Amino acid sequence: MSGKIMVVDDSALSRRTLRRILEGAGYHVVEAADGMTALEQYFLERPDLVFLDLVMSGMYGLEVLEKLRELDPAARVVVASADIQSSTRQMVNEAGARSFINKPFSAENVLGAVETALGGE
Repeated sequence: MSGKIMVVDDSALSRRTLRRILEGAGYHVVEAADGMTALEQYFLERPDLVFLDLVMSGMYGLEVLEKLRELDPAARVVVASADIQSSTRQMVNEAGARSFINKPFSAENVLGAVETALGGE
């Protein structure tokens, strides 16, 4: 597999974990530690997919998702969160996320979400 995936999370551990899983599957990974950086990086890097944490300092993940989709309606985003409430899932789906995965990450869930979000591309 190949493609560029941006990981947006204020947790260095989460970014490292996702990087290890994604690079192990052959993806190129770029990182952002906050929402503003993510928006800037998105347009510089043009990733095929964005993994987005919900709870970050500065700009909440849902706001980043809405801005990304506003600026690029074709943006593919997978929301990654420790929040397991169905209302949260519903909110991110309505905001345009392709998929939702829970933390802690497992390689199986991460790669399954990538496959779903990229539609077998």
